[in-house]
Amino acid sequence: MQLYAYDAGQCDPKKCTARKLARAGLIKSVKVMRKIPYNTILLAPIAEQALSPADKKSANSITVFDCSWSKIDTFEDTLRKLKRKKRALPFLIAANPTNYGKPFVLSSVEALAAALFIIGEHEQSQFILRGFKWGDEFLRLNVDRLLAYSQAKDSKEVVEMQKRFMDNLSLNKKV
Repeated sequence: MQLYAYDAGQCDPKKCTARKLARAGLIKSVKVMRKIPYNTILLAPIAEQALSPADKKSANSITVFDCSWSKIDTFEDTLRKLKRKKRALPFLIAANPTNYGKPFVLSSVEALAAALFIIGEHEQSQFILRGFKWGDEFLRLNVDRLLAYSQAKDSKEVVEMQKRFMDNLSLNKKV
């Protein structure tokens, strides 16, 4: 699966996982939105549908929107207008050093690896995480969720699974 990152130019270049992947030749960096491929799955937190294995049939690439989480709101209107298949990732926990343990706040490499895993590209998912000391930790933290999501038949089923995972997490915190 071909991988892309739209680079909004907001990341610390030393910590930016998308830039590290681009330097390694594992993804293509795009600096202009109109250059994001049309037949791609655009990972965007504002998407109305969750990514599911069914999305693999209609796309030949995955694009991550690489910007600061604190500034994602400034791109909402632009993302909504962009005519691409937008998908949100379901509940997952970050393992990157900046946001370790935080739900939904994934780095670009974590987002791409999760998307690859969910659509059945497990080997490529593991491969892109190898360049990061904490890559294996991301998979370890999320293995049950990723395996479940990768068995879902559609977005609706992914959302149902996500709700169960989040409910179980809430119950465990109360105990």
